[in-house]
Amino acid sequence: MTHYDRRIEQDEQTIRERVRKVADKVERALDDAVRAILTDDRALANATILGDLEINREIRDIDHLCLAFVARHLPTAGHLRFVSAVRRLIIELERVGDYAVTMCRAAVQLKAPPPGPILRDIEMMADHSRQTLSESIKAFNNGNADQARVVRNLTRQMASSFRRAMADLVREGESGERDLADIFALQSILGRLERVNDQAKNICEETIFAVTGETKPPKVYRVLFIDERDDCRTKLAEAVARNDFPDSGRYASAGWKPAAEPDAACRRALDDEGLDLDEYEPNLLRPVRDVLDDYHVIVGVGADARPHIPELPFHTVLLHWELAPAESATAALPEIRERVRGLMRTLRGEDAS
Repeated sequence: MTHYDRRIEQDEQTIRERVRKVADKVERALDDAVRAILTDDRALANATILGDLEINREIRDIDHLCLAFVARHLPTAGHLRFVSAVRRLIIELERVGDYAVTMCRAAVQLKAPPPGPILRDIEMMADHSRQTLSESIKAFNNGNADQARVVRNLTRQMASSFRRAMADLVREGESGERDLADIFALQSILGRLERVNDQAKNICEETIFAVTGETKPPKVYRVLFIDERDDCRTKLAEAVARNDFPDSGRYASAGWKPAAEPDAACRRALDDEGLDLDEYEPNLLRPVRDVLDDYHVIVGVGADARPHIPELPFHTVLLHWELAPAESATAALPEIRERVRGLMRTLRGEDAS
């Protein structure tokens, strides 16, 4: 090994060790924040808030080390990926530290300890978030891309826990027994625990990039088009989306009172435009949360769909397209195509495909 190789390895190891130490402190801060909430320990909450100042200083020092590493070594390939990943990783660690602070600030403002169901929700979400954070950091420290992929899959399990927790919190608010400020504080705590899990997923992505050079693929959006009958305009929108943006999304359509059979004129219009659908039959919209939660965006095509979705999933966006009257499916197609294009470019940018 040359002198240069030894020096770059030593400097990289220094950065790794500093990252390991600050990650340990961030994990302890998260543990302390959760314990302060569960035990109503306000002294611990305040100490955790002040302890974040040291974490922030150490993260700034690591960032300076990374900049010096680049200036000194002009790294390429794996070394460059490593230092680039570290700079993003420490931002994610800093955010987790900030989440711990926010939870502690919310905890000290509570007028009464959280009720039993909410305490159980907090404990369950905290256990999951701490596990994914700890395992994602281990994957980075070990340079193990396979381990990172396993943890990344584990982070997807948080969504159902968060939904249950929010439902419990809504019931607590509806009971009228809890001060409204406490409800907002508890919502803040639950939201930050969910975000810790999201940052763990990001750390897994940084690990995979640092080790393999593999970048995160563009997000594929799931879009549902709905109206009353699902026999024409929703089918037009689904067909346009499938044809024009096959790599950017997965698309479906449904109606809350679907027609008995497909609209023949609409099908002819699709055939004339060379737009194929896997299924022309109108589909029934089933307003079940676990089904609608699969979609990033739901679009009411020419009709207000909100009254027909009793419980909109927390992470789903509902849009309403008010369309101009059209004499035929063929006449309606240009505006629908323009709306679909606008939506997909908003979701994926100008390179949507």
